[in-house]
Amino acid sequence: MTAHGPVLPLWLCEGCDRPWPCAIRRVELLDEYATSPVALAGYLGSHLSVAMQDMSWAPADTVYRRFLGWLP
Repeated sequence: MTAHGPVLPLWLCEGCDRPWPCAIRRVELLDEYATSPVALAGYLGSHLSVAMQDMSWAPADTVYRRFLGWLP
């Protein structure tokens, strides 16, 4: 279990207090889903959907880049 999970509804990392998914969690996620990048995109997409509601004040393109824009 990672120490870098999201703190809702702020979507900050519980481990390092950076925007989630933080750099450490991104590396962990890439490793965890190395054989299934589509599942990783689905997992992050489901979080994106909730985050868009929680962070309605943030520009949609910024939230998108934060959750999905970093995927290879």
